[in-house]
Parts: sequence; structure tokens; C-alpha cells
Amino acid sequence: MLQVENLTFSYARGKGNTLSNFSLSIEKGKVYGLLGKNGAGKSTLLSLMSGLLTPKSGRVMYHDVDVRRRLPISLQDMFFVPEEFELPSVSLKSYVKYNASFYPRFSNDDMEQYLRMFGMDTDIHLGQLSMGQKKKVFMSFALATNTSLLLMDEPTNGLDIPGKSQFRKMIAMGINEDRSIVVSTHQVRDIDRILDHIVIMDNSHVMLDASVADICSRFSFVESDDRSLLSSAIYALPTLQGNLMMLPNEDDADTPINLELLFGAVLEHPERVAEMFHSEKKNAL
Repeated sequence: MLQVENLTFSYARGKGNTLSNFSLSIEKGKVYGLLGKNGAGKSTLLSLMSGLLTPKSGRVMYHDVDVRRRLPISLQDMFFVPEEFELPSVSLKSYVKYNASFYPRFSNDDMEQYLRMFGMDTDIHLGQLSMGQKKKVFMSFALATNTSLLLMDEPTNGLDIPGKSQFRKMIAMGINEDRSIVVSTHQVRDIDRILDHIVIMDNSHVMLDASVADICSRFSFVESDDRSLLSSAIYALPTLQGNLMMLPNEDDADTPINLELLFGAVLEHPERVAEMFHSEKKNAL
């Protein structure tokens, strides 16, 4: 669906590159989690993927069209929800009237359904909403566009606890075999159960690019007070009950992914994690 090809980008001359020779592929029908430390370039990457920024070199191809051409065929089929945004001081109905026409598959019924899930309706004025309420409205509109690609930067920031729960349900409802959703966030506990694929980036490199199923087939994520397990743990965090541990999955255990553990393991032991993904190929040879 989307190919990021050897992107290099800098915000100012004479300063270091935010991204250098960075490449990534996005396939259709998946929910991607984009993870990285502060300053790793996640927000920059999403802006480049949407065509809002121009790279120094490289390109982003969306359905074989360079996004920097800003062609209607591309713009009408992708939507970007940035971490910070402004909405005009108009009624929601006016906002939908003047903006929905840019997206051929926009559904008013979907919009109303998503708003109801957030406990809101269409009879509201955007200028009278809190930031959290505006985020709920904007994400409802974004999902209702039914674009093939939806990019979201820190979507759960500013949401209350019920709102975060509804957000997860909405993403599960909004994904289909022809659509991809990329979610960049530091709030990993808000999204870990809805992801199909994980991308971890650092220093302009993709440290991990794998499906959740593949990750969980190679690692198990457990909490235990058995200290003997620590010697084989790839990464561990202390808890009141003992330790959260990411272990080699030698018994084909079926455990839910823990993104906090995975992220820490990839950053602290990148070679060991990479070796476990490649060992199967080496054995086959």
C-alpha cells in the first residue's frame, strides 16, 4: 500500500537529520503500532507519509503515486490526525458539510455511530468543546472518511479512561482488509490489544518490524515471583508481584504482548532480539 523509500529529512540547514536513509513498508488490512523514543522522528515520519513535509531525499509512494505531488487521488484516500490540531469555531454539521465532500467514501452514519460511542451527538458546536471532546470529534470524522490509510499521532492523549476504551473499540470496528491504520504513541497500554503489527524505530533505523503473531510466537510475556526465570529473561521490569519478563517462547506459550517490555528489550538488546527473528531462517539454511 505505502512504501517509504530512503527518506532523509532535516528541519533546518546545518542541523542533524531527523531521519536518514529511512525505509519502511505499510501493508493493507493491518493496524500498525509505531513506537520510538522522544525525538526518534515518529511524528516527522507521519507528516512525510502524508505529504505534509518534503524530504531532502527519498520519497513516499502511496499506491504507486508520490505523496508530495498532493494529487486528489492520494489526498482523498488518506487522513492524518496529528497530535495537535485546531478546529474552526463552527457547528459540527457545518464542519461535516464543508469537509466530508473531499472524501468519496465518507459516511454520515459511521460518523454518528462513532460519536455515540464517545457519548456525543452531531448537534454540537466545535468552539464550545474541550480539547478532549474535540479529539473525540476529529477521530470520529477521521474514521468516518473510510480512507484506505489512516495515520494517527498520539490519538489517546487527552482522552479520559472511558474514551480510551471506546477508541480501542472504534479502531477494531474501523479496520478492514483494504484499510491500514498507523498509530504512533507513547501510551502503549492504550493500544497493545488492537495492534496487528509493531514497528520500533530509533536513530533513523527500523529496530523491529514484525507482526504481533510473529513476536508472540518467539517471546512470552509473563509476570512471576520466580527469580530463577530472570537468568533467561531478555528484559525484565520489577513489580509488586515479582517481575514482568520477556522470555524466549520455548514452550509455544500463548501470552498477550506487552509493548512496554518489548520496547525496552529492543532498545537494550537489539542484537539479541534480531537474532531470534533470524535464527529460524539460519536453521532452514
